[in-house]
Amino acid sequence: MSVALPLDAFAVRPRALLFDLDGTLVDTAPDLGDAANRVREELGLAPLPLADYRPVASAGARGLLGLALGITPQHAEYAARVERFLAFYRARLVRHSALFDGMAELLQAIGTAGLRWGVVTNKAAALTLPLLEGLALRADCAVSADQVPRPKPAPDALLRACELLGLPPRACWYVGDDKRDIVAGQAAGMLTIAADWGYLGAEGPIGSWGAERIAATPHDIVAWLQASG
Repeated sequence: MSVALPLDAFAVRPRALLFDLDGTLVDTAPDLGDAANRVREELGLAPLPLADYRPVASAGARGLLGLALGITPQHAEYAARVERFLAFYRARLVRHSALFDGMAELLQAIGTAGLRWGVVTNKAAALTLPLLEGLALRADCAVSADQVPRPKPAPDALLRACELLGLPPRACWYVGDDKRDIVAGQAAGMLTIAADWGYLGAEGPIGSWGAERIAATPHDIVAWLQASG
């Protein structure tokens, strides 16, 4: 589903595009699911299909271990299971993770237009930076949740990205696959695009998130960039 709302603001070319990481820029679900399955295997449990992990992949260890083991952060063994999950994940950070289809073309279009791009994610910096390096992605900025006072849906990380780029928020488009991305982007004063190709989570229909636009694929965003002036 591609929805382009009649907003004059999108007729103005942005100076930068910012992306959520997991489920928007990069399909990390296979490696995240593999790490969760390795925790299951340590406990003598059979692996789950990797496809089962996709809806919770944007929720980090909490969502993945919630599905894999049925535990919450209040569980007595939660911290130990998270430690094992992260150890497995770091060891195979970019084994199967890859850009979503069409994202390479979008990044190329951004560069061709002389624009900049960055990553704003709730993933920890200790995972974000190696992931980007492992995929040879050279973002103009990358801000993780543990580098600001509050994670998304608070706007802190997005505002920090603007500081690093030296741009006002209104000069940026923010693309994300979770309602918290849209809430954070709008709180920061950015135009927001909901990524319908992503994991989407359990926050209700994507059309209810309030994003200024919904993109079916990254190619939609390429077209919007080319139509802006």
